[in-house]
Amino acid sequence: MKILLKYKNKKFPLEVKKVNFFGKFIGLMFSRREKALALLFDFEKPTNQAIHSLFVFFPFVAIWLDENEKIVEIMKIPSWKFLIKPKKKFVRLIEIPVSKKYSEVIEFLDDVRKI
Repeated sequence: MKILLKYKNKKFPLEVKKVNFFGKFIGLMFSRREKALALLFDFEKPTNQAIHSLFVFFPFVAIWLDENEKIVEIMKIPSWKFLIKPKKKFVRLIEIPVSKKYSEVIEFLDDVRKI
């Protein structure tokens, strides 16, 4: 599935894999960096649920979105971090592996964070 990341006047299309109920528990765990896909987690109502990076052997970028598809928070998550929690509520979470495959979107996100 393709989504469009938007922040101020910048836009970036991103191919993501929408996870199912079981996928919400597994996420990027046990994936290989270069084969890992960007994942989209949808939640029924706004939440500030914490995530972790246990058994994720590479860093990834987490992007939390509100119900209007607005970026609420962006964070680079290191491996083996027990508890990561955004400051604001969200309805969507995108996890993007830091890899060659996603280097363009990672650059875009670095530009977004500098604004």
